[in-house]
Amino acid sequence: LDCGRWITQYSFPVPCCRFRLWAVDNTGRRSSPSEITIKTPCPAVDDVKAQEIADKIYNLFNGYTSGKEQQTAYNTLMDLGSPALHRVLYHYNQRYESFGEFTWRCEDELGPRPVKDSVFSIYIADVWSFWFGHSARKAGLILSQLDDLSGWCRGLLQEPKIGLRRASLKYLACRYTDTKAFGLNWVDLGQDVRKACEEQLLPVLYNDYGEPKEL
Repeated sequence: LDCGRWITQYSFPVPCCRFRLWAVDNTGRRSSPSEITIKTPCPAVDDVKAQEIADKIYNLFNGYTSGKEQQTAYNTLMDLGSPALHRVLYHYNQRYESFGEFTWRCEDELGPRPVKDSVFSIYIADVWSFWFGHSARKAGLILSQLDDLSGWCRGLLQEPKIGLRRASLKYLACRYTDTKAFGLNWVDLGQDVRKACEEQLLPVLYNDYGEPKEL
């Protein structure tokens, strides 16, 4: 049996990496999974890429904005996720706030956000969509992602400098060579089952916040 692995990241108030491990036999059947959760710092962001996207959004919003440019800006921002969007907002306002703050420019170019539970605001948004030919709710969909992050992480993403680092997590990948009539549950794999294991590394990205300090 081969041990597989699965990993994903979540934007919880305390973000974590969750690993799901299972055994796989020669027919492809999987055992019941075992899950391991590791708490991590805030989700990692690529600060260099965030600066590039901030420049791209400014160029798309600067001057006359066609429908194609609006759609490109919308698609770009919607694909970011909350952590990266916070960082794009930071860099945009650092460089281009004199041309209009980021959230204001998004609403100006993509339509105003309807105020929650406001019938009049929703009416204005629908009128905007009719006359200007694009969805007034696009800005709201983008900017609502800013709330999907804890206040602590949002504070860290306001640091002037954020470095991207890579660490490695060690884990064992094992192959069972004698399965006999065992079932596909970890508890069924007794001590007498022969297995060959090798240590492997899983790369994990994380951020350094602020200027490095000498000790």
